[in-house]
Amino acid sequence: MFNGKKVVVVMPAYNAEQTLRKTHEEVLAQPCVDEIIVVDDASNDNTAKVAATLPKTTVHIHQKNTGYGGNQKSCYRLALERGADIVVMVHPDYQYTPALIPAMASVIGNGLYACVLGSRILGGYAIKGGMPWWKYVANRFLTLFENALLGAKLSEYHTGYRAFSRELIEQLPLEHNSDDFVFDNQMLAQIVWLGYTIAEITCPTKYFSDASSINFARSVKYGFGCMATGLEFRLARAGLLTSKRFPKK
Repeated sequence: MFNGKKVVVVMPAYNAEQTLRKTHEEVLAQPCVDEIIVVDDASNDNTAKVAATLPKTTVHIHQKNTGYGGNQKSCYRLALERGADIVVMVHPDYQYTPALIPAMASVIGNGLYACVLGSRILGGYAIKGGMPWWKYVANRFLTLFENALLGAKLSEYHTGYRAFSRELIEQLPLEHNSDDFVFDNQMLAQIVWLGYTIAEITCPTKYFSDASSINFARSVKYGFGCMATGLEFRLARAGLLTSKRFPKK
């Protein structure tokens, strides 16, 4: 709990058996966390079996792989069903430190912002933390492009470490978003569309063999998807496009 608000951590998992337990232990060590939800997206390894042994955890298993975005849709739906007031998404690959959960929950629990991101770019340590140079360059280009189209000033749109208020999630038309990786980007664009300011805190990250990462081809697809989202946002705002993702207010 934080300020009487229930804090639920969601973990969209796929082939995460090597890192899930370690990530879970550190999440559970955060005193404000009330419950953890692991959604296994039809993994090919023992992710679901490991998740079933973890305390204070609700496990949901997809019988068919739904994609990263589809996994998140289940995560947020289940969190709201479990009575979450604050939802924090943490990847189970141990790339992001769970030690920031209390800080992120406090930003929302104190009513300062409805969304907060753990940014790998703030502080300038992304490359030192092991981010491949080509991902860093793509991150900077896409962020510049999207800030221009969305009228925002985020340091990055591509972090997988996020926290949201219940009220915000309930307003987002997430069902119209992609089931692929660009879901993350579309969700942030929808938050900006609704007029919310997104907070950011600097977040150290780790890059290692067991940390999840998409390959170059899928990264290119994701990049074009991000640019398409920005253009869709801009056209919808100008009244030149009708969009279910960005409905008229």
